[in-house]
Amino acid sequence: MPKTDTVTPRARTLAAAIREVRTDAGCGLRELARRIGIHFQLLSQWEYGLRNPRLEDVTAILGALGVVGARKQQILALARGASEPGWITYGPAGVQLAAVIECEKAAKSIVEWSPMSIPGLLQTPGYARALFGSYWSSEYDIDQRVMVRLERRHRIVGADPALFEALIGEAALRDRIGSPGTMAEQLRSLVEVAGYRTITVRVVPAHCGWHPGIAGPFILYSLMDKSSVVYFEHLGSGAFVPDDHDVRKYRAAVKGVQAVAMSPADSTRFIARLAEEIDDSADWTRPCA
Repeated sequence: MPKTDTVTPRARTLAAAIREVRTDAGCGLRELARRIGIHFQLLSQWEYGLRNPRLEDVTAILGALGVVGARKQQILALARGASEPGWITYGPAGVQLAAVIECEKAAKSIVEWSPMSIPGLLQTPGYARALFGSYWSSEYDIDQRVMVRLERRHRIVGADPALFEALIGEAALRDRIGSPGTMAEQLRSLVEVAGYRTITVRVVPAHCGWHPGIAGPFILYSLMDKSSVVYFEHLGSGAFVPDDHDVRKYRAAVKGVQAVAMSPADSTRFIARLAEEIDDSADWTRPCA
């Protein structure tokens, strides 16, 4: 089935949203196509991001499925400008997370530069829970977010995993997230996953001088369709940049960060030593929230 439209991060997220509301409604592909008067193959192309539906097509789908309220408005917002290459997300965190998950699913390889925290795909449940507890007061919300984060991890450790390289700042490894046991467990988990054939963990030491990563964290997705996307995450928003020129800049930035990073073997030894230091520490006081 040929690809006829630009597959942007927003288009991928729109396709996933259409699939989700149809399956949630218990409606088959052919039945929904019949209801809105199109061929089921065209609907299938929309659901897999091979073609971008028009806004009126999406409106018809939502009407046929009885989707209303905030969910309807979110999906219509995705449909507007789905072919535009760049995308700044804000508002409901679920939309941003859905877009990240679709990039992960479509990725052949992922490189993440994370100077201040452990990359999400490598976080243990305890570490993730400690992080989410700083932002969410509801235990249910925290549980759901930890569960989703663990499910996403299958993309790099499950069947047919994407190649994953984590470039982690020393500050992220020395920070005191949760209890001593939580942080030590997280560090030892990094040592363990660094032994996976498809995962590379490298530490960027503090005080190593200027490098391109000083500008801030980012994730580079190299997708199976040979396109690429750079993602920037912020507190309440995110940005997806698939433009070729900017992607080339960030490929060069990856090389710059790699140039100052420890080797994988040295990184593993360094992380293991930090875990031992936590075990031996008699003073563990959390910084101010």
